[in-house]
Amino acid sequence: MSNIFMRFPGGKRKALTLSYDDGVEQDIRLIDIMKKHGLKGTFNINSGMYAPEGTVYPEGTIHRRMSKSMALELYQNSGMEVAVHGLKHPFLEQLPANLCTYEVLQDRMNLEADYGTIIRGMAYPFGTYSDSVVSTLRQCGIVYSRTVVSTENFAIPTDWLRLPATCHHNNPRLMELARQFAENNSQSNRGPSLFYLWGHSYEFEANDNWNVIEEFAAYMGGREDIWYATNIEIYDYIDAYNRLIFSMDFTRVYNPTATELFFETKQGLYSVKPGETVTYAY
Repeated sequence: MSNIFMRFPGGKRKALTLSYDDGVEQDIRLIDIMKKHGLKGTFNINSGMYAPEGTVYPEGTIHRRMSKSMALELYQNSGMEVAVHGLKHPFLEQLPANLCTYEVLQDRMNLEADYGTIIRGMAYPFGTYSDSVVSTLRQCGIVYSRTVVSTENFAIPTDWLRLPATCHHNNPRLMELARQFAENNSQSNRGPSLFYLWGHSYEFEANDNWNVIEEFAAYMGGREDIWYATNIEIYDYIDAYNRLIFSMDFTRVYNPTATELFFETKQGLYSVKPGETVTYAY
């Protein structure tokens, strides 16, 4: 057999990431839970819809957007990724092309200025898009954008601008899928696995079920065989891995990237450092 299997950093076969939308106050509690258990993820922000500074919401308001200062305090230096969600959360496929471009680019520009980083990720507002919107994202330098499609599997994405998730946190099979992911070490399927969870943190308050994410995080966190990463970290690693150059006789591989990369054959696990050529056995 000449099988070669991608491995994540450290040679891990599994990766886990979360994606949450809208920049709401409940993200504060969610990030506390994630940090407690070592989870990482991406928060998709509408920079044109921050709450005015000093906003006091009426009692019972569930969807409470943070002010800009609150968001900066929460997300900066949190270890989480901030990504585009449309300047004002529009149905992008309903907009003229120039206004769709504006919604994406202006949100990206605002977030880059606010957080001092380069932003290339996104989640579609309302989960809706079209081929024209996908083309616009490419022109805007967006490399991935999450949909609301749930696969209930752990396959590595192939179309990053129509990015599906494993499931929403309200999926009744959430913990069943979590156990399947965490406990499956079968040699019959040796390929890499990704668990991608998405949602809105205000839903935990609306449904009075913070226990759902607390149970998930406690169960999935702290495992030595899982790489906990943001969306862009996973995209960048897989993109780098796909640039490995293998010789035709299955004996050598060259890494032209700046990332240490890992793969496995039936003979063992291999690491290829940046700029390195490695001889391996399959």
